[in-house]
Amino acid sequence: MSDTKPTNPKDRAASHRLDLSLFPATARAFGALGMTEGDCKYGGFNYRPSGVLASVYYASTNRHLDAWFNGEYADPKTGVPHLASALAGIAIIIDAQVCGVLKDDRPPQAPVGPLIRDFEAKVKALHDLFPAGPARHTNVGVINELPK
Repeated sequence: MSDTKPTNPKDRAASHRLDLSLFPATARAFGALGMTEGDCKYGGFNYRPSGVLASVYYASTNRHLDAWFNGEYADPKTGVPHLASALAGIAIIIDAQVCGVLKDDRPPQAPVGPLIRDFEAKVKALHDLFPAGPARHTNVGVINELPK
């Protein structure tokens, strides 16, 4: 008699499906809060009938990311965390693109990929030139609690 449990046929079939359990519930909750703010302000899914300008949501998402990166946890007016608003902005861009309502007003494409690869080689050369440079100035610590 074997100590192993036989595999459920559903397990094998499910192993080739998109594993939605990999996206953290914490991030889903943040995104839902950001979308709830939009629902309260504009009405849920208001962007689908009217369409989305890519530049507007790109700029908004980056403002929220910049505010968070500079130490501001939440929008002072609404109390909604900036990361929640950033996730909502990205979700709207994705949804609008998939639904065919994203209005592409991005600038003409620039060769950013090759530029970054070239600059990464220069960064390596700088690290080789200054192997024991001073430590970066940061707010040392781990962010592991939500501000009250």
